[in-house]
Amino acid sequence: MKFLAITLIVHRPDPVTGVLKSTQARFREVLDNAVLAEELGFDGFGVGERHERPFLSSAPTVLLGHIAALTRRIRLFTAVTTLSLLDPVRAYEDYATLDHLSGGRLELIIGKGNGTAQRELFSVTPEDQWDRNAESYEVFRRIWRQDRVTARTRFRPELTDAEVLPRPYQQPVRVWHGSATSRESVELAARYGDPLFSANVTHPIEPYAELIDHYRERWEAHGHDPAELAVGAGSAGLLVTRTSQEALDAYRPLFESNLAFARKAGLPVVFETLEDFVERSSALIGSPQQVIEKVHRYHERFGHTVLHVQADAGGLPDSRHRDSLERFQAEVAPVLRAEIPDPPFPWAPVLPEAVQPVGGEAVRGAGAVRGEETESVRGRGAEHRPGTAVARLRTEGARP
Repeated sequence: MKFLAITLIVHRPDPVTGVLKSTQARFREVLDNAVLAEELGFDGFGVGERHERPFLSSAPTVLLGHIAALTRRIRLFTAVTTLSLLDPVRAYEDYATLDHLSGGRLELIIGKGNGTAQRELFSVTPEDQWDRNAESYEVFRRIWRQDRVTARTRFRPELTDAEVLPRPYQQPVRVWHGSATSRESVELAARYGDPLFSANVTHPIEPYAELIDHYRERWEAHGHDPAELAVGAGSAGLLVTRTSQEALDAYRPLFESNLAFARKAGLPVVFETLEDFVERSSALIGSPQQVIEKVHRYHERFGHTVLHVQADAGGLPDSRHRDSLERFQAEVAPVLRAEIPDPPFPWAPVLPEAVQPVGGEAVRGAGAVRGEETESVRGRGAEHRPGTAVARLRTEGARP
């Protein structure tokens, strides 16, 4: 199993102390957390994309570019890239550049995005948001694969033998499809043979499990090999302590503050008590053994091989949060890595086959790429699978 630490860069007063950090301090915190995630041994670090309060994650490529310069090994994720709001040509240019600068460490999680304010900011309607997402993804993935693209589009100017630079570093970048509550993202992922990432944060397990079941059905219906399917899943919180009672005592002020905030804001409350939240949500709160058992319980239902946890303290004291992350990596992750398989593709840049000198000899094979290496070997990623065109997008000159 692989592990990601992610942030949506929420910017609101601390739920326990009421202190609001400056924007500069909040960004500094994100960078520090990314460096810490690499130091502790996480496999990936993700930055979300939102264009409304209370988030500061409107420019993930800028943040990930800075993180790329501060790190060497960890893979860089978007969580999620809101393609329904973006021009796919411009998005490709940004992400292809970032992929080059990071040495092929980029992975995308795409989705239509949530939030009325950001949708209105980009003049996107609820009626066309899914169609925009599908069309943008089709154009994006073809630009990544073709030197020149012709496409008849509804939501951006048409492309005629268009060349978009820079040409890719990874060939192609791996794209996951973020899934929350609807089947559209699930269908898009299954159609193209792409991995799925379940949000798995707000509700109990069953709605997410039903969507993953549907994904598996549609995956096979589209003719893909079941052995190549990959699922990731989120978690609603993290606090790993020596004992379960210690975890409950430490997390209770945070839970009660968040509960009061949700009620005041008129948000739906799914879990009324901390005990119910720990038992029925995806939050990983408890002793190392309790967390291991809970991830296994979710794995039995989801079959997921990638898990994300929160990179931010989110109201916990910084020292407590760091201790939790360290305990997770020292006592939880090694067990889960041994007992739950990895995704069915290399956790490495997806590059053309290359001959790489190692110890004076030419070696051909697969493996992780370090920052000082200039060439890598070819990884077999999900993006190598064939797909079909999106309805309503008429294309010319497409390669299968």
